[in-house]
Amino acid sequence: MSVTVETGTTLAFDRFWRWLKRHANCILRAGTSDAYLYDHEDLHWHLEEDEDRTPTIQVLRGKQLLGEILIEAREVMFVQAMPDPDGDQGQFLFELVGGSGEEPYAVYHVVVAHGFDEEAQHRPQLKQ
Repeated sequence: MSVTVETGTTLAFDRFWRWLKRHANCILRAGTSDAYLYDHEDLHWHLEEDEDRTPTIQVLRGKQLLGEILIEAREVMFVQAMPDPDGDQGQFLFELVGGSGEEPYAVYHVVVAHGFDEEAQHRPQLKQ
């Protein structure tokens, strides 16, 4: 199967998901073509898998769920990482690419405050 990829790095979804769970506080935006969830200083992100092991991205205020994206991992062929063309310097866009091999498209996206680095660690901290 041949897929044309724009400039950027490609990752397997499972590898990306494990990394993203360690960087939940770095998420700035997540969404689909129909819906977006945005970060705010009053909100926090929660990433988990439900009982069927479906990856879930949630944004919460305290314990109140404000928005949720369920990721159909079977639909994701790979994750493409690139600097966010619409964001500030240092922000990265991760597109979860699905569709057919002939016409792939971004099914989901996540914008993170930094690029993919498996060795980078963050100290747990409260938002300022």
